[in-house]
Amino acid sequence: MTSSATSDVTSSEIIETDAGDARITWCKAKKARLVLAVSHGAGGGIEARDLQALAAVLPAHGVTVALVEQPWRVAGKKVAPAPKTLDVGWRGIWAAVAKPGLPVVSGGRSAGARVACRTATELGAAAVLALSFPLHPPGRPERSRADELLGSGVPTLVVQGGNDPFGKPAEFPEGDFELVEVPYGDHGFAVPKRAETGQDRALEIITGHVVEWTRTLG
Repeated sequence: MTSSATSDVTSSEIIETDAGDARITWCKAKKARLVLAVSHGAGGGIEARDLQALAAVLPAHGVTVALVEQPWRVAGKKVAPAPKTLDVGWRGIWAAVAKPGLPVVSGGRSAGARVACRTATELGAAAVLALSFPLHPPGRPERSRADELLGSGVPTLVVQGGNDPFGKPAEFPEGDFELVEVPYGDHGFAVPKRAETGQDRALEIITGHVVEWTRTLG
């Protein structure tokens, strides 16, 4: 995942939170200027293709990546708890990701993106990275969660699959955030084999835009 020339050996630690034990897997840049703390969604873990791609690429660009596993996931449960409980877990890991003394970008995919947006201002996040933000439940556009995204209060980058059933890029409202489309991508950024944009290219779009965006943050 990491290169010895640009990052330290990957390590992990257990963090006690009021929602249970969370786990942080560190992919550290040798000369870090930012920390990206990023968590998973409600249906998977840090093995998600986008999270793994970011952890592999960003340390070479001065960004330490902290992959955060929520307590429910560490405990081996299959179903995520209520949003308020996810927020509790995220608050509990914040001191650990802020410990290096660097600006921290709060990030997540899907439900993790919602957590990052809801808590960014209170935790003092430098910015938010929202991967596959679930703008609404599939087939239920009237149940919009746009207020969470628009209320992040910090510079925010949304990376969204072009065919995400939780909200296609064109469905997003105008607002003070940047949005990058991953052509043909679904909610997990998987692309069909017949698509003009292959899977490797889809991941390059994600990592490339995130690298460029983090350069604007410090």
